[in-house]
Amino acid sequence: MSDRNSRRISELVKQSGNNECADCGYQNPEWASCNIGVFLCTTCATWHRRLGTHVSKVKSLKLDKWDDEQVESMEAVGNIQAKQKYEVHVPACYRIPKAGDPPVLLEQWIRAKYERQEFMSVDKQTYITNNSMEGTLMKKARDENKYFPRKFVISDKSLKYYSKENSKEPKATIPLSELNVCLAPAKMNQDNGLQLSYMCDGSTRHIYVYHESGETIIQWYMAIRSIKLNWLMVAYPSVAAEELVPYLTNDFVIEGWLSKTGPSERDAYRKRWFILDDRKLMYHEGPMDAYPRGEIFLGYKDDNYSIQEGVPRGCKDHDFSFSLTTPERTFVMSAPTLDERSRWMQAINTVLERTLRPQDNQSSCPVSRDVLKIVVRGTHSISAPSLKTHGEMLSGPIAFEVSRSLSSFCTSSSVVLAVNLVRKRPGKFSLDIFSLG
Repeated sequence: MSDRNSRRISELVKQSGNNECADCGYQNPEWASCNIGVFLCTTCATWHRRLGTHVSKVKSLKLDKWDDEQVESMEAVGNIQAKQKYEVHVPACYRIPKAGDPPVLLEQWIRAKYERQEFMSVDKQTYITNNSMEGTLMKKARDENKYFPRKFVISDKSLKYYSKENSKEPKATIPLSELNVCLAPAKMNQDNGLQLSYMCDGSTRHIYVYHESGETIIQWYMAIRSIKLNWLMVAYPSVAAEELVPYLTNDFVIEGWLSKTGPSERDAYRKRWFILDDRKLMYHEGPMDAYPRGEIFLGYKDDNYSIQEGVPRGCKDHDFSFSLTTPERTFVMSAPTLDERSRWMQAINTVLERTLRPQDNQSSCPVSRDVLKIVVRGTHSISAPSLKTHGEMLSGPIAFEVSRSLSSFCTSSSVVLAVNLVRKRPGKFSLDIFSLG
């Protein structure tokens, strides 16, 4: 009987839908929840055990004995049917985890599905359906490695935080259109942490927060994604919600230590913490800095962006070097190992191979992209795109000022404008606009 049931289970796990983990999609699961009726990978089986046997009874497909009733339960349900029950109301904004995603995301996805059963009824998703959220998060001080409780509030357009519970005015108001949220970066050493990045006076600002409860931090994360999706659907009414989801939040493509030298032959290599955030390459003095030392926009390869091993003629070599060429200048960096250089070059080249799309803008500017055709000339290094301009992007307050200046030139739908934008120092730019007819 035991051998026959083992064969039945072995055949079941090969069927379409059952041949990958029901919770993260990992191929060839080796475990199952016999009372829920789903097949699981080793990682997700561990989280199921933590739910307790009153919620999920976990068994090994190969090492445990299966009785008739348990096998019949698996035959009656399976991954596809369980998905139709437990995921029927998963909102479009919800980030469904994949194998290798942050543990807090995977744990709370499993708890939301089977323990809290949040996706069987939209009434249980108040952190999304209310379109607002308020509470206390632990926030890292800007210039020291200490965390303090701060009140945070999400509205329909912004995220605000207050230095004191009874403060009337927020310490900062962050437009959600310019906010990216990285979930649980390893450098924070906080399983339930978030890195919030946004534009502040023409430069990226990083804020680090965490909460003791994994459920709470995921609710904040999903609430931000929900409101951002609502905003994008209004900004891009012809684009399907599924196509906008990748632009809600992005974990960093890659981050770590590299050495960087300046444009002069006499410049020394200095160790910097680099972060690749979508099309934005930032470098910092330390991993938890509030502001980057510099930012490089990564455009499309056909617009004179490229990356190659080695250094330009006349530049000092160092360790495992590589060069990033943009229309403005060439940036020279080096990695500590050959493997690290390969990882960075592959990650950056993947971005350069990707064409710019309207959703890369996430614009909050009152300028119609159907009316203006803009040509940008000059040198600048601006990130967190808001206003798309033929392969270059403007952002934040600068984008607003540019769009306001441009509006006076919009006398017809055929106007073509040239913009000369030169960065003087963080937050300070010169701007010249003239019509090309």
